[in-house]
Amino acid sequence: MRRLVALFATTALAGGALAGCGSDSWEADCVTTKGVIECAPDKRPQVSDVTGELLDGGTYDVAADRGKVVVVNFWGSWCNPCRAEADDLENAFQATKAKGVTFIGVNSRDDRDAAKEFERGRVTYPSVFDPDGKVALKFDVNQVSTPQTLILDRQGRIAVALRRATVLSELQPLVERVAAERTP
Repeated sequence: MRRLVALFATTALAGGALAGCGSDSWEADCVTTKGVIECAPDKRPQVSDVTGELLDGGTYDVAADRGKVVVVNFWGSWCNPCRAEADDLENAFQATKAKGVTFIGVNSRDDRDAAKEFERGRVTYPSVFDPDGKVALKFDVNQVSTPQTLILDRQGRIAVALRRATVLSELQPLVERVAAERTP
């Protein structure tokens, strides 16, 4: 009987925690159009304490990029839409890096060798190796699918979230718009 009561209590607590997960989503205060979430500066959630091991060695810390616009792309070598958007991401990176923009990939649910092979010849910006998804969740608790892209403003807040694959003609104007914002 005690085990049954303990099991019921644990299940109820877990269910309550999961139910609360999406109810206070920052996205509710933003404008969503066709899988693109755009947030006004006063509604943007802060990203902090995100660090991880880079695919090619070394570490990444989002705090080191404060003052820059940071485009974060969540990808996997096993993901066909990720393959389709890779050239567009690289082209957006090349077109915007002179405007104080940097890109970082977050590779999830992948093998390191497969991830390195995927990147070779496709992108020149670094990627965090995140096989268990822990780094991705630090960026955005609502990040649940791959591919996705976040655009962080110069204060390290999520300005835009694309909850699907993207293309250059969509991504570059969004990045440039955030890059052009005046810093308070």
